Amino acid sequence: MTMNQKIIGTKLNATALENTASHTISVIVDNEVGVLARVIGLFSGRGYNIESLTVAPDDMEGQTSRITIVTTGTPMVIEQIKAQLDRLVPVIRVGDLTLDGPSVERELALIKVAPNPEDREEARRIAEAFRAKTVDSTKGSFIFEVTGKTEKITAFATLMQELGLVEVVRTGVAALARGQDKL
Repeated sequence: MTMNQKIIGTKLNATALENTASHTISVIVDNEVGVLARVIGLFSGRGYNIESLTVAPDDMEGQTSRITIVTTGTPMVIEQIKAQLDRLVPVIRVGDLTLDGPSVERELALIKVAPNPEDREEARRIAEAFRAKTVDSTKGSFIFEVTGKTEKITAFATLMQELGLVEVVRTGVAALARGQDKL
């Protein structure tokens, strides 16, 4: 490989990274055994990363499920992902909530903190500022429930690190398009 080819390759890779963005993709599927495995297999088989994944029944009868996936890629990669998802047999509809218009995204986290006695009040103040609920309290620890955008959850957990963060469990992103239309 010549030096010019290396430079051109580096410029192309840098351009691809600059165009990379996070997308929230919503997939309505038949609620049947093996569907989630097929969707995840599509991602792993092609080297796509899943940053967040949630799955739950989508209708009252339990006939369909909604899979919400947060992934990152260039516009071309995101289009490939959506097209490949759309070709899977149990998939009914695929929507890119990032591109299809306004949407609401939320995540829930339970965050356990074991602060020093002198930091307990500070942990409560920060939780109050983030509108986190105290769902468990002992002499030595708190468990806070915080809901919001992913960035809010991350910011809260980061602040709690200084006060004795023990562990975090997150649900992953749940999202819906705004307005009357259904995916």
